[in-house]
Amino acid sequence: MRLTLTITVTAVGSLLFGLAYLLVPASLASLYGITVDPSSPYPRYFGSALVGFAAVLWLARKVPSGRALRAGLVGTFVASITGLFVAVVQALDVIGNTLEWSTVVIYFLLTVGFGDFVFRTPPPG
Repeated sequence: MRLTLTITVTAVGSLLFGLAYLLVPASLASLYGITVDPSSPYPRYFGSALVGFAAVLWLARKVPSGRALRAGLVGTFVASITGLFVAVVQALDVIGNTLEWSTVVIYFLLTVGFGDFVFRTPPPG
């Protein structure tokens, strides 16, 4: 149950942030105190990746076990730990405001959660 809940919450969060980066990237960045050139496609590329990530996780949420589930968990862990690194560097760079630390917290929780499923919890299947 905890695995299904974790995957579902991550999928929904990825979808919401992904849509925001696709549709209103400058507005979302401004919440963090960052200015984004409205003509830049890069925030939308990130949004596109998050929406794709959300789709993969949503479809994987009810997979009971096996190699496909393990691949998804490992991929999500890798995305989480690299995202954590980027978020910490960005927050320490002090370009934006203190809301950037919320991104660090989110990526930290994802890294710990998916790290537990990858390394500690007996793997499904």
